[in-house]
Amino acid sequence: MGNIEVVPEKVAWVLVRDGRVLVTRDRGVEVFYLPGGMREPGESDAETLAREITEELRSRVDPATMVHVGTFETRRSSDGRAEFRMICYTAEHTGPLAASGEIAEADWFGYGDRARVSPVDQLVFDMLHSSGRLP
Repeated sequence: MGNIEVVPEKVAWVLVRDGRVLVTRDRGVEVFYLPGGMREPGESDAETLAREITEELRSRVDPATMVHVGTFETRRSSDGRAEFRMICYTAEHTGPLAASGEIAEADWFGYGDRARVSPVDQLVFDMLHSSGRLP
């Protein structure tokens, strides 16, 4: 039997308004990311997304409205194996979209800001751009 390689996964929220997508930035880094995070043991995607958005943005996503928009992977250049996976959902929300103490800032980016996000987020930006949601 071969070793099973575990690929780190993030569950992310894709919120697009007026041709811009919501992104967040952690303290001490310049790169922005789609809001969301890693699962805690036993959590479903819906539980992870709900918890992370509450922690990061003080808002509540409605799990009943979650729609999977895609799963995106970056790959290692050396062997082509998956390096990181991001499972993305849209969802309705209630409450503010205010950066909590966990993140430095939240912002709205257009496609022209693509270079300011992580490589896996760039794949999401490309998908949103090609579908016309992120001009």
